[in-house]
Amino acid sequence: MIIDIITIFPEFFDTFINTSIVKRAINQQLVEIRLHQIRDYSHNKHRNIDDTPYGGGVGMLMTFPPFYDIIEKLRTKDSTVIYLSPQGKLFNQKKAKKLAKYNHLILLCGHYEGIDARIEALIDMELSIGDYVLTGGEIPAMIVADAVIRLIPEVIHADSSEEDSLQNGWLKFPQYTKPEIYKGHRVPEILLSGHHQNIADWRLNQQIKKTYEKRPDLIKGIHMTDEEKNILNNIKSAKEKKTAN
Repeated sequence: MIIDIITIFPEFFDTFINTSIVKRAINQQLVEIRLHQIRDYSHNKHRNIDDTPYGGGVGMLMTFPPFYDIIEKLRTKDSTVIYLSPQGKLFNQKKAKKLAKYNHLILLCGHYEGIDARIEALIDMELSIGDYVLTGGEIPAMIVADAVIRLIPEVIHADSSEEDSLQNGWLKFPQYTKPEIYKGHRVPEILLSGHHQNIADWRLNQQIKKTYEKRPDLIKGIHMTDEEKNILNNIKSAKEKKTAN
């Protein structure tokens, strides 16, 4: 996969591309990240890429021509152009899994009051990482890139990514490591039993329980098996009984 990132702060990504899993993926040639300084495509000698908005208003707006020129230069038939913006659709694990199958992503990092609205004619999707406003699109671009890169085959162990929170809709089950007991806090006995089916059943139950308690909003989007429905109903019934008492 190739990820092109268009930004006025390419140095912002230095640590990102030289650290941990992302660096390893680059070194193994599983992904190529290319950073582009949008000022290099400015149409004036001062390399300005912003101007005042037509019709008046507060702040500056990123101009259209530099983005048009660089997108036209980079785009191929395999490209997907993504504008990181608080007005976009919410980015989630489902979208990350979809994007991980693409060959070429072009990420646009906005600044100031955003990019001239004519950019909408050139993009394939607009994504937001949440309902809040940041100073620029660099952090959202890193979040999208990181979430996507770790799902590319061979970047991390397939079993590891399949057990991630949200990968199948549910939050991940609780996990524990040594020591078995510390200051009176114990690891659940079932995890020490060595009985793989019982452990698997406990983990599924915990996934559903944790999601119901922490993120009930996720449940409506999950296509549950009959087993999962029964577990959820039992959890709801137990909570209702506890509340009634």
